[in-house]
Amino acid sequence: MATKLTVLSNGSLRVEGEDIELVDADGQPYGLGGRQRISICRCGLSKQKPFCDGSHKGHFEHAAVAFDLPAPKPAL
Repeated sequence: MATKLTVLSNGSLRVEGEDIELVDADGQPYGLGGRQRISICRCGLSKQKPFCDGSHKGHFEHAAVAFDLPAPKPAL
């Protein structure tokens, strides 16, 4: 199964896959305990950042609707 990232409406980023690796800014891995699904906070309210703890409920709104990004600008 390929790693899949799902943007949830009014909620977190759900990451699913058989071999998820999440690292901090220094490249150090978070211990995920073998999980194949994690949720990443998007609202900034979680006390378990970068993981979602449900604190967004009633405090964060974003309708997750897919769209296409424009083509990247050519490098100069």
